[in-house]
Amino acid sequence: MTIHQNGLFVQPDQGRSYYFGQDLYTFKAIGEETGEAYALCEVIVAPGGGTPPHRHSRENESFYIQDGEIEFQLDDRTLVATPGTFLHSPKGQLHRFTNMTSLPAKLLVWVTPAGFEKFIAEVGKAVNGQITSAPPLSPEDLDKILTTSPKYGIEIIPPPPGQ
Repeated sequence: MTIHQNGLFVQPDQGRSYYFGQDLYTFKAIGEETGEAYALCEVIVAPGGGTPPHRHSRENESFYIQDGEIEFQLDDRTLVATPGTFLHSPKGQLHRFTNMTSLPAKLLVWVTPAGFEKFIAEVGKAVNGQITSAPPLSPEDLDKILTTSPKYGIEIIPPPPGQ
């Protein structure tokens, strides 16, 4: 990665990468590089991967689908997004996304203002070196995600009992 006074230039396969569950988050821009205005990451969503229903109290979150098919929930609407689709979830809105297919999907996630990248860095598993496959999510990992999320203004909605 090269940072210039007049901008930011990040080559393909560069950026800070973390496994978050089954999915690979690679940050192309973080708050420290954007005056805290935004963070941008590329996410490769594994088959069956995605997020639980959640809300951000600090950030707006936007999504641009690059490859594959992702099912989104925005409040009570369920939508299927394919390449070229853009979605925006303002802060406070209940949302989630899931890859319901048998193939990986890729999307860009733009978060304004920045800050979400610090949550992923704290609870994700840093990728140092070659990207392989995601390590399994342990009960300890899940507990860390649930206990850390309020620190970043994120409310994770647990599944109903019995699911």
